[in-house]
Amino acid sequence: MRGEAGLIDHALLAHWPFNEREGHVTRDKVQHIEDAVHHVFQQAVFQPSRTIKRRQGIRGHSLWFDGYSTYVRRKKEAFPPLKEGLTISVWVAPHSYGGIDDDVMAALVNQHVPKDKTGFILGFQPHGVVAFHVGLAKGWLKVSSREITVPKNEWTHVAATYDPTDGFMALYLNGTQVANTYGEKGIPIACADTDLLIGKHNDPKMIEDTFSLGMFSGLIDDVRIYSRALTEEELLKEWRAYLSIYDGQIPEIAEKDMAIQREEFGSDVHRPQYHLSPPGHWMNEPHAPLYYKGRYHLFYQHNPQGPYWGNIHWGHWISEDLIHWRDLPVALSPEKDHVDPDGTWSGCAHYDEEGVPVLFFTAGDNRCLPNQRIGLARSTVKQDGDIELKKWIKHSEPVLIQPEGFDLDDDGFRDPFVWKEGAIWYQLVGSGMNGRGGTALLFESDDLYEWTFKGPLYISDRAKYPFLGRVWELPILLPLGTDSRGKEKHIFIISPIGDEADVEVFYWIGTWDRENGRFLPDEEEPQLFDLGDFHFTGPSAMIDPKTGRLILFTIAQGERPIEYEYASGWAHNGGLPVELYLAGDDRLKFRPIIEVETLRKRKLLDVSQKTVAAVNQELKEISGDMLEIQVTFQAREEGCCGLYVRQSDDRKEETLLYYDFSTQAFFVDRSKTTLDQHEKTKGVQGGATGIAKNEPLRLRVFLDKSLVEAYMNDVKSLTTRVYPTLGSAKGLSLFGDEALVVESMVVWELNGIYA
Repeated sequence: MRGEAGLIDHALLAHWPFNEREGHVTRDKVQHIEDAVHHVFQQAVFQPSRTIKRRQGIRGHSLWFDGYSTYVRRKKEAFPPLKEGLTISVWVAPHSYGGIDDDVMAALVNQHVPKDKTGFILGFQPHGVVAFHVGLAKGWLKVSSREITVPKNEWTHVAATYDPTDGFMALYLNGTQVANTYGEKGIPIACADTDLLIGKHNDPKMIEDTFSLGMFSGLIDDVRIYSRALTEEELLKEWRAYLSIYDGQIPEIAEKDMAIQREEFGSDVHRPQYHLSPPGHWMNEPHAPLYYKGRYHLFYQHNPQGPYWGNIHWGHWISEDLIHWRDLPVALSPEKDHVDPDGTWSGCAHYDEEGVPVLFFTAGDNRCLPNQRIGLARSTVKQDGDIELKKWIKHSEPVLIQPEGFDLDDDGFRDPFVWKEGAIWYQLVGSGMNGRGGTALLFESDDLYEWTFKGPLYISDRAKYPFLGRVWELPILLPLGTDSRGKEKHIFIISPIGDEADVEVFYWIGTWDRENGRFLPDEEEPQLFDLGDFHFTGPSAMIDPKTGRLILFTIAQGERPIEYEYASGWAHNGGLPVELYLAGDDRLKFRPIIEVETLRKRKLLDVSQKTVAAVNQELKEISGDMLEIQVTFQAREEGCCGLYVRQSDDRKEETLLYYDFSTQAFFVDRSKTTLDQHEKTKGVQGGATGIAKNEPLRLRVFLDKSLVEAYMNDVKSLTTRVYPTLGSAKGLSLFGDEALVVESMVVWELNGIYA
């Protein structure tokens, strides 16, 4: 018989249309059973609990699967055994393909026990290949779409059938058969003793017993399961019936319905609100800053599958002022049979000979050693007028591979940095030389595609500086201007990794010897930007074409148990953009860009020439977790001064930032930062600042929920994380001798940057 709008009802076992507007259950229209919809925020930890909202579907609503926590469970007792055959029919629009692990399918619909070879699974293999497996008495029967893949961000009707009568198995995409195979005749599917799951693998691989691999990311609508194998003609008719209301065309999906929605994380008590962050899930370093037609672009390492490391794509932001950013769709993704099947890692942005934006990226390919090569992608703006640079076309071959014969590290050829001087493009690639330590390799080109190796730009003494590690990541070389003697200076920035490495950001100031392709540092010892521990990393930088400033971007790493990242749904964010400049005394100085001042919402305090004791009386009325604080302490020969932030009424939770006048060192004490014993924010971090003896301390602190950034006299910073548990932990007070004079103190409440 026929059902609604010509859809087939005969032998229909289950039908989930997902037409609820929200809620923790979804109703099967055939058996009239309400099945549980699992979602991390139905019992939220760091924000109010909420139900999962549906989005626009192929018909009515659809269910958004976040890729790591969302799935539907049908109890095994409520699902009958399949004796006469099976058809699974489902509309899908993938946001991500479920990762790039060859051993785990991203399940659409499954009820199978892999070790027993029982049941069935329909899902995605890497890069959007559809696969269908059924367990028979003698083993698995499998079929896949092989070279035919399901596109992201578009609706596709997927159907899979198995007919035990003749052992015929087939896969269909949009009503057309794309693959089939035959097994032995007369063998029914072996019943699996487990629940039926939609969107989650029955037997997933786990990341630290927390994240399940093999989960679906994107939209699913109108799941139907039949107890017989529908014919190709029936499936084609069904597909046409779905599209009858769209004049036979598959409808487009609105960008907001396909995206991770930032507002779902806005009430998280620890999520920064005026710093760069992904809309949700996991990010690492911001990179590839670019200015094009009045807009700034910044990209970042992103896992659209969930808030954990892996499955690396390029996220994308756009801004008109370097402060207020807007989310754009993922710019680059790993692609099957392309230069980057195993991850699209960090890189840089530049322009070709016609001024068209290009991206250089680290292409992950595990078929190669090293498994890192350099790829290039070109904007489509010339073809389609895409001035927001949403679309990029990758060059079919890597433009650069690791040179042979130089004893280079097998796991260090990544993070290209490209610039142009005259008619020549230059490229640095982070690497290391076996037994000698990290380096940046220099290449030259006159067309962006053919590159000549010029040797290592600079190699430090690893025996003398073991903290510089065996490989340097994210190398940067940019002009700083002239020093006090009129000599041109450059800054060379790196982030080291390796067993002995401090994973921080180091720099040298020196001379770029263009003729010989070498960097000559003024001083051999590298300098450190930030005194925090692993919270100011992942550097990228640009000379802003609009203002001429040298602007540095970094990631402000989180510091949380993996279980809390699961519960939060996001991990990490960027630091404030900072301007680097060469001061009159030839020292490097840096400060947040002046546009940060546009975030100021309300001045909460403005005092001058008062003692610590007097200021603390006024601070009793001040509280907040999104603040800018500027305070200048009068110079002293010895003693300490500083600032408590995120201080609770009873002082059971507080974080202390303090400066020691006798040693000119700055520290953060996090021994009382949080009462949560599972959080990792503990201990004292800090070090020497380089502030002159008897110089006043000019401290500028940015407090944004869990993120604290402190800048001292524009010569050093300290970035750290705090995760207090008490609602009252928003207080401020000064630390130090009560008679110490505070030359000035101003506190502003700040706005967030996302509408």
